[in-house]
Amino acid sequence: MPHVTLATESDFRGWRAAARTLATQAIPPEDVTWHVAGRDAELFVSTSFAPTPVAGSGFNVPATFIELARSVVQHRDPERFALLYRLLWRLRPQPDLMQIATDADIMRVRRMAKAVHHDQHKMEAFVRFREIGNAPDNRFVAWFEPAHHIVEATAPFFSGRFADMRWSILTPDLCAHWNGETVAFTPGLDKSAAPSDDRLEDTWRTYYASIFNPARLKVKAMKTEMPERYWRNLPEAQLIKPLIAEAARRSADMIDAEATVPAKPQRRDEAAMKRKAIDPSAGSLSALRAEAMDCRACQLWNDATQTVFGEGPAHAPLMLVGEQPGDKEDLAGKPFVGPAGQMLDRALNEAGIDRNKVYVTNAVKHFKFVPRGKIRLHQKPNSVEIKACRPWYERERAAVKPALIVAMGATAAQSVLGKTTPINRTRGHLIDLDDGAQALVTVHPSYLLRLPDAEAKAREYLRFVDDLKIAATRLCHLQHAA
Repeated sequence: MPHVTLATESDFRGWRAAARTLATQAIPPEDVTWHVAGRDAELFVSTSFAPTPVAGSGFNVPATFIELARSVVQHRDPERFALLYRLLWRLRPQPDLMQIATDADIMRVRRMAKAVHHDQHKMEAFVRFREIGNAPDNRFVAWFEPAHHIVEATAPFFSGRFADMRWSILTPDLCAHWNGETVAFTPGLDKSAAPSDDRLEDTWRTYYASIFNPARLKVKAMKTEMPERYWRNLPEAQLIKPLIAEAARRSADMIDAEATVPAKPQRRDEAAMKRKAIDPSAGSLSALRAEAMDCRACQLWNDATQTVFGEGPAHAPLMLVGEQPGDKEDLAGKPFVGPAGQMLDRALNEAGIDRNKVYVTNAVKHFKFVPRGKIRLHQKPNSVEIKACRPWYERERAAVKPALIVAMGATAAQSVLGKTTPINRTRGHLIDLDDGAQALVTVHPSYLLRLPDAEAKAREYLRFVDDLKIAATRLCHLQHAA
């Protein structure tokens, strides 16, 4: 009897490889046992089945089954691997099995997948980070108790949303850690390993109590969306029950109170702004930079710290155009000084390009974001904002007169080429521009930082370097021609 031992509780790849081999060898589900490495049951297994695909005996299954299986392997039901293999076994003679909604196995796996998705949603909503240490060596740690084995699959959500901070999510099953570039996993821990408070929680509780609206309270709906089992891990948990108990009295007080006069909206005084004195005939970068400091072409200036203008030699042969400044760039006032800038520097070096000889700028000069606590979460500029900022790029280009422009990301490509441009269709090809210069489209370095899979990140990084090597080769040709 084959005994299959999987590496982890959510080892989809291992299950898929073993299941395919078992099916091609015509081994029925009832003859197979499934285990996870480290479980007590594995102690009684004398031999373990190793997947060895049979050449020329592959087969296809519906894509819906594969996606369903990816979710179901994260369920805590110990029979999930056997159940999925039984479904796979049945799918070969019944390709339309997934469409039979009343089938007992189909109903069961769909319920399991739904439970996993629900648990992932709750993890995304109710993880609360607490700060340990002080900047720049601080770290954010959270405790969560998932109902299923979802940590590995849900970690990319947090690495994308909180890319600029180092964090750890501790759970009893598996812990996830983000260092700013990659996610690592370690064995589960006890709750005592997680911090119980931080310096901002009193402030957060005060804010939560002040925005709590008793007139809109619906306890049943609230408990449906935020079950009580999650309350103990929330800083505001100690306030919830007292606020609910006081809701009826506070609502009555609000009704009895006299109406208040709405406060007048506060506006920033546009009339007070003054532009710096600039020689109208000057087309120099320093003049453009000074003029751009007072740009009000769109609303992004309102929340940004400052305009982040381009930087580099006045007549650089190569211009790199990014999408917009990030958090670090907004504070420093210089382009590409944060994590994406470090990735770019590394790639330029490997491509043989000296950044000191390159003019670097962004299609949009102000940082667009939404606040998430102490973090400012990057937001993609829209077409109106890109169009409003395009004159600055055009004037930079006219001043620098680069022979080659590399547009990094969709926003940059739209600004450089003047239209929405799919990256994959134009990537790696030199595009002639109206003034005799050429453009090259590639991805933005921040795209590489967001990739959760280490293999994909390494592969896409090499493609990015290859794109920059095309630029390096073209510059070399231009120098020889000159």
